[in-house]
This record gives sequence, C-alpha cells and structure tokens, in this order.
Amino acid sequence: MAGEFWLDDRQWAVVAPLLPTNQPDAHRTDDRRVISGIIHVLRTGCRWQDCPACYGPSTTVYNRFHRWSAKGIWRRLFEALVQTTDRDIHMIDSTTARAPRSASSGNGGQMRKQSAAQEAEDRQKSMLLSIVAAVQSR
Repeated sequence: MAGEFWLDDRQWAVVAPLLPTNQPDAHRTDDRRVISGIIHVLRTGCRWQDCPACYGPSTTVYNRFHRWSAKGIWRRLFEALVQTTDRDIHMIDSTTARAPRSASSGNGGQMRKQSAAQEAEDRQKSMLLSIVAAVQSR
C-alpha cells in the first residue's frame, strides 16, 4: 500500500529503549509496527478505524496511543528525540481544521424566526443609530 509510514532503523534505535517493559497487559504485538501505525494515523489525519491493516488491528493501534498518552510516554519519546539532534527548532504541528461527519448534513435544527414587526423595529433602530453616528461625525 502506498503512503505508509514506517520507522527506519535509526529512528527505532532512539525509540526502542524508551518503551515501557514488563507491562501487566497481555503479550504486546510488534511495537515498531504499532508505533508506525500510530504515526501514520496522526500524519494522515485518518480515523483510527481506517488505519491500514499492515499496522495491525486498528483497536490495538488506538488503545496503545490512548494508554501511552495517559501515562506520558509520548512526551518522553518526543523529548528524547529532540535531544538526539543538533537542530535549534523542533515543532509539532497540530493545526488541523476538522469537522464532524455530520457537519455537512445541513441539519442545524429549527431556526427561530422573527416576526415582521420585530424585524421592522430592529431595522429602524439600526438606521437611527447610523444616522446619529453620521450627524455626530460632521
């Protein structure tokens, strides 16, 4: 499948020693494969369920991300990766504009309509204010 992300050997050498060991969970699947899947989902912005099968079950990929986020493991991994380079600037860009799947449906609920008398009254107030502002500015 094109567009997959895989940690290379140099990146894995930095990350592998920092991973938690002796976890009380069941036998963990291949960490390199699951972490590559997590990075793929975060880079592409796809849903967890849409994670390609080559990274393992999507529930495993999501659960590992969620658990490690709560334990602060991702922060430690990032800090270690920052220390391994001599660059001055390190960024994580999380600026995404996402809308829920239901955002395009047009079902915004019932809109409250003003009566014709209320609209006319509102219009008169705004006209009066604009006239007063124009007179005062002269």
